[in-house]
Amino acid sequence: MKRIKISPRDNWQAITEKQGLIYNTLDDGSVYWDESAYYEFSSAEIDEIERVTYVLHQLYLEAAQHIIDNDWFDKLKLPAPIIQLIKKAWDKEPPAIYGRMDLGYDGKNIKLLEYNADTPTALVEASVIQWYWLQDKFPMYDQFNSIHDKLVAKWTDLKGYVDKTVYFAHLDNNEDFMTVAYLAETAQNANLSTKFILINDIGWDEKNKYFVDMDNRQMATIFKLYPYEWLIHETFVGGFVGSYDYTEWIEPIWKMLWSNKAILALLWELNPNHPNLLPTYFDAKKFDGNYVKKPIYSREGANIEIVTDQVIASTDGDYGEEGFVYQQLFNIPTFDGNYPIIGTWMIDQDAAGIGIRESTTIITDNRSRFVPHLFK
Repeated sequence: MKRIKISPRDNWQAITEKQGLIYNTLDDGSVYWDESAYYEFSSAEIDEIERVTYVLHQLYLEAAQHIIDNDWFDKLKLPAPIIQLIKKAWDKEPPAIYGRMDLGYDGKNIKLLEYNADTPTALVEASVIQWYWLQDKFPMYDQFNSIHDKLVAKWTDLKGYVDKTVYFAHLDNNEDFMTVAYLAETAQNANLSTKFILINDIGWDEKNKYFVDMDNRQMATIFKLYPYEWLIHETFVGGFVGSYDYTEWIEPIWKMLWSNKAILALLWELNPNHPNLLPTYFDAKKFDGNYVKKPIYSREGANIEIVTDQVIASTDGDYGEEGFVYQQLFNIPTFDGNYPIIGTWMIDQDAAGIGIRESTTIITDNRSRFVPHLFK
């Protein structure tokens, strides 16, 4: 893997905005989409990343089954009513569209850092924006990126299973809206009907015991870009639990097992010394420094501490009430002072491509830049 500096395309802001990346620049004027460099891989490196993605996906499947079979839910701090829904959803196997594992790679070792299996973003840039960048700059090379085609194929498979109208629910911000807008476009490409709705605008019909849109129409299939750990604490959680059997929620609620960082410790317990896992525990005393403290629930790098002989980096946030896990520190290589993290995408059961976020600090957060890649 190499980081290679290049000149950005003329008028790259307008180009990427037209393609859907309306948040290519941050509020302070710094770039989010950064095409002043790219990461180059060999085909052998890409093959290995793809192989490891499938290996880790299988480990997650096995770990979820173990949690359910052995009633390890207390380790994930999940409330009792939700546990029954998770068990039912796991057995029913409702639609699961996508997820993104974050990997550390030093040119030799590939290590799982965590898995956002419920509400991953950076999808538009991984699927669309870097693909068009490749066509403009390096059409003679390739990219690990079949995300779009696999999304359309997955929605096509779901025709006849989901309701004729799929609602895409989101928070009121540019990144979340463009993520669901892109996902809705892939559903439309599969000839599904779609509608958008803000999370706060979802209503509850108490008489009929189902969720409704702003026109009081039943919402039978809902894709929600909204974390389950927030949803289950909303005032309508009783209706959510009671109506789960006849409301199709995408992602399914069993994804709470995978997006919960407690599973990182359980994965290590079940697969000690696995070459693609980092030692992870519920107790910091297992380490003599050199660990990362992560909340069981968190988003976008919030409430992280990196400890060597002392705390060398940390982030603020509102997470940590449920507890923490402690993961061995992985020495991510730096390129010109930048730390890259590889996000590898699963579309249902298929490894579909990668996107790279980089930061000038060791913690990747919501201000970290997206940098395109290619392979030869």
